[in-house]
Amino acid sequence: MASSKVKTLDDSSFDEVLAAAKGPVLVEFTATWCGPCRVQAAVLERVATEDPELYIGAVDVDDYPELAARYAVRGMPTLIVFKGGKETNRRLGLANEQAVAALLALTMKEEASMRRRYQS
Repeated sequence: MASSKVKTLDDSSFDEVLAAAKGPVLVEFTATWCGPCRVQAAVLERVATEDPELYIGAVDVDDYPELAARYAVRGMPTLIVFKGGKETNRRLGLANEQAVAALLALTMKEEASMRRRYQS
């Protein structure tokens, strides 16, 4: 389900990507048999086109069940936003472009709030 804009993540690349990322990383936990996941992949392609700085990855839960278990993924598609290597937000179920943008904006808003809190 990954493409040139949405990168396939596996056991070896997942932690490396999170550690190296300077900004948020959006990860879709997906499965090839999941119909809504195919729609979600198309949405993420459009989001990636609109924001080329955003790293978007996809984990196939059937190929990498350990990653799905580590993040308690119980249904697909599940979108998880990571910042600084840590989960900041998640959404279960199909999300349109506006919902993905809201999920990312929430992460950025929380980060700005934390900065203000510690600068005071």
